Amino acid sequence: MHERMNRAMELYTGRPETAEGRLPREIRTYDYLDGLGIGYQRTDHERADNMEACNQIDAVLGVTICKNLFLCNRQQTRFFLLMMPGDKVFKTKELSSQIGSARLSFAPAEKMLEYLDIEPGAVSVMGLLNDTDHAVQLLIDEDILKDEYIGCHPCVNTSSLKIKTTDIMEKFLPAVGHVPVIVHLKGV
Repeated sequence: MHERMNRAMELYTGRPETAEGRLPREIRTYDYLDGLGIGYQRTDHERADNMEACNQIDAVLGVTICKNLFLCNRQQTRFFLLMMPGDKVFKTKELSSQIGSARLSFAPAEKMLEYLDIEPGAVSVMGLLNDTDHAVQLLIDEDILKDEYIGCHPCVNTSSLKIKTTDIMEKFLPAVGHVPVIVHLKGV
């Protein structure tokens, strides 16, 4: 367990007091949310690389961080960001039939960086603010929309945010010009 995870994580309202030690992609996320008037709570932590760490983060935020998968078709001509509950199992065939794209797989890390300015482990809906060419189609499992809040990373995996689902759907996504496709994943 990382040293910072052993200390009590704190819940903050809004952006960090200083940008010192933070990546530009993280600060851009806070700037964007603040510019849209979207309120959020935040906690800082070491990289969450196991379920125990994720559970601690979820407890501090009071929300379950959703699972985000960056996918592509076999030819790597179509890219998708899938948001789904963390407790559901992803089945390629189930999703492929709903979006008309066969042979989905995980997209290469370099494409994630190119389109979303995010590295593996930090995939988040917030990355869509960097997808100005709209190369990535957002897919949201319908169960995500049932929760009042969405937990996500601010384009880095050393902080996590709690944002109202309505703010994501009604303010953030229209601002970045992404219209989600709502999908149904059984998750069994």
